[in-house]
Amino acid sequence: MIKILTVIGARPQFVKAAAVSSVFAEKGSDVQEILVHTGQHYDKDMSEIFFNELHIPKEKYNLNIGSGSHGDQTGRMLSALEKVVMDEKPDMLLIYGDTNSTLAGALVASKLHIPCAHVEAGMRSFNRMMPEEINRVVSDHVCQINFCSCDVAMKNLANEGRAHTGVLVGDVMYDCALKFAGLAAKLYAPFEKFQVKAGNYVLMTCHRAENTDDPERLKSIINAAGKLSAEMPVLFPIHPRTKNFIEKYSLTVPETLKLVPPVGYLEMVLLEKSAGLILTDSGGVQKEAFFYDVPCVTMRDETEWVETVECGWNILTGASYEKILDTSLNFLKKKPAKSGRAPYGDGHASEKILAGIKNYLKK
Repeated sequence: MIKILTVIGARPQFVKAAAVSSVFAEKGSDVQEILVHTGQHYDKDMSEIFFNELHIPKEKYNLNIGSGSHGDQTGRMLSALEKVVMDEKPDMLLIYGDTNSTLAGALVASKLHIPCAHVEAGMRSFNRMMPEEINRVVSDHVCQINFCSCDVAMKNLANEGRAHTGVLVGDVMYDCALKFAGLAAKLYAPFEKFQVKAGNYVLMTCHRAENTDDPERLKSIINAAGKLSAEMPVLFPIHPRTKNFIEKYSLTVPETLKLVPPVGYLEMVLLEKSAGLILTDSGGVQKEAFFYDVPCVTMRDETEWVETVECGWNILTGASYEKILDTSLNFLKKKPAKSGRAPYGDGHASEKILAGIKNYLKK
């Protein structure tokens, strides 16, 4: 029996784990998976609802870390997670993405000499000011297996001398897009709830520290979205930390913006798929927009998902009021042409991850 200890703690990781854990359960008869929830996302709307909706197995451990500075949060994760790993003695740790939970899992595995596999490895924004970039790089350099979503990620690993660790499996988020879109449509009817019409609204998300922690950037984004809402309704499920910073900076939110509480993953999938345009600073939402053929304006200065930009479905604007507004209006006038490219695999990344883990442990 193979014992895998999976470390998750943030919203995007819950979604990815839903796809991979279901394959472990269905096809890994010789696999025992132990879930550890660090508690990085501790708000019920940001955490528990995902487990319930996506039928993610109940975590055996919840570390209840909560918020804090990067050093404080990561340090407390390291201490708590180390105890769990020493007690459980897994054959491998499995980590996802680029959060502090990712980094903590990678470092604990490295210090305790336990193999570690990183899902969504090799992605680079090449901006070392982003804490997520540091988490990605460090994790990739201490992990024994780096499961990559695309060719660019494999090349990034090769450029850093880590080609021998890379395994191209495709994107787990594409697995999720295929797996959950139909279920979302059966369970939710958000258009009447939020008073928008399918195909005739802009969906917006904003949570990255580079935007929320800078009052001028956040103000510019909010004002651009408010101006855009005169052309098409802008629906904004607001992240708790973004809401806190808006209040902290005493920013005025235009009345035309439709601010709503965070929504669950399945409802978000349906809102993404039915939007006329998406504004975001989320890596996951950029890809989901691409999967669903919805133009995307990314309010960041760089992206690790360069394929979406190369295909013309995603344009980077930073936090510039003018660029956000001009790019959005251009997208609303004309969608880009479909490229026919499929850079993120065939929708079977989860099965390939299971096979990759087994192959490594056999060796």
